[in-house]
Amino acid sequence: MDDNYIPMGRSRRYFEKVTNLHRFRVEIFISVIDLQLQELNNRFDEVNMKLLICMASFNPVNCFVAYDKQKLLRLAEFYPEDFSCNDLIRLEFQLYHFIDDVRKDARFESVQDIGQLSMMLVETNKHISYKLVYLLLRLVLILPVATASVERVFSAMTYVKNKLRNSMGDQLLNDALVTFIERDFFSQVENDNVIERFQGLKSRRILLPRAP
Repeated sequence: MDDNYIPMGRSRRYFEKVTNLHRFRVEIFISVIDLQLQELNNRFDEVNMKLLICMASFNPVNCFVAYDKQKLLRLAEFYPEDFSCNDLIRLEFQLYHFIDDVRKDARFESVQDIGQLSMMLVETNKHISYKLVYLLLRLVLILPVATASVERVFSAMTYVKNKLRNSMGDQLLNDALVTFIERDFFSQVENDNVIERFQGLKSRRILLPRAP
């Protein structure tokens, strides 16, 4: 790795005289890491980063070593429709007893992720004792799915609303997006069922021919 880097198939005059270690560590490896960090910064703004950091406080690994009550309370504040001011006070009280309870319960020692944590809470009926904690945990589990669904819709819009369909109305765009996004489901629908549904919307002069 201390030898000079020799480019394969290209003239050496286009490359600076550097060692193999510098070439692969600085010019390639670190450059790729920088690109990945830049992509993450573009995708996750400050609010999303706070959400992710707060979500990590529910991590049950190593006896809930990442647990942070204040971060979980901050997370609940992102959902004002689900947690009122009184709920936040009650949630703080429940979180205080929740962490002490699960750390002493041997059944939670084998839990390795948030999904298993939610199932164990149901199996042990602790989701009833800590209703607000369980509600917050469910919101944490739903957030990645909801975010991915939104990203999926915006990606689909680039295919559905192109230059040829730029003047379509909102209702037609919504219908086209649903059909495109859920195409795996709609592929199971028979053409005859679609024709019958279309013909039944209102009386028409001409009947659509059925598939042979």
